[in-house]
Amino acid sequence: MKYFLGDNENAIKIQIYCVLIVNLLLAVVKKRLKRSWAFSNLVSFCKIHLFNYINLMRFLENPEKDWIIDKAESEQLVFNL
Repeated sequence: MKYFLGDNENAIKIQIYCVLIVNLLLAVVKKRLKRSWAFSNLVSFCKIHLFNYINLMRFLENPEKDWIIDKAESEQLVFNL
């Protein structure tokens, strides 16, 4: 956290709690992965791909693998017009 978005006590507490929750969740993800990642790389990857539809655990296990969309996943992405 570089700066606080709010200036009252409640806003600062909420932002601190949010950062602590995110750090905890990323620590759990890092621990579950078989491949070793630096925590800063994991944070920056999640920050970049926050709004992308990817299977995070599968991608972090093998990022060199081509992005192959399963047939079941591709059927969910098709819109019927």
